[in-house]
Amino acid sequence: MSGGAGKSVVATIRLLINAAAAKPAPPVGPALGQAGLNIMAFCKEFNARTTGYKEGVPLRVNIQVYGDKSYDWMLKTPPSTWLIKQATGLIRAAERPGQEVAATISLKHIYEIARVKQQDNPDLDLQAICKSIMRTCKSMGVRVVRTPEDA
Repeated sequence: MSGGAGKSVVATIRLLINAAAAKPAPPVGPALGQAGLNIMAFCKEFNARTTGYKEGVPLRVNIQVYGDKSYDWMLKTPPSTWLIKQATGLIRAAERPGQEVAATISLKHIYEIARVKQQDNPDLDLQAICKSIMRTCKSMGVRVVRTPEDA
């Protein structure tokens, strides 16, 4: 559904849903149900729009609910942590980041992840996004190296 210009937003719902896998079960059903939205219509629309994504990719969704129960939703890129895990083959982050290294990642991978993340906010400088991703790597116990050979 689509809300028009001039309608007032009564709620904003933020969800993390796997591509083409929206179901009326939690977390989607309860979140949309509380706002009085048609859960099945959203699930069908979301699944149809995300069929081009690889199965299992978690996508962030922002849903703006209007007073007349119409809504607009915007699809965002996967979380940085998921992209880092995919690039490094990491299953879970280090238990003691800073004291142990769970994996390594090259600057080239950081740059590619930053290019993906820049789609969410094109106004942000690519260098600033890279620095943010590097801080996320540090908090996960992932060491950043210049080239893959430095690992």
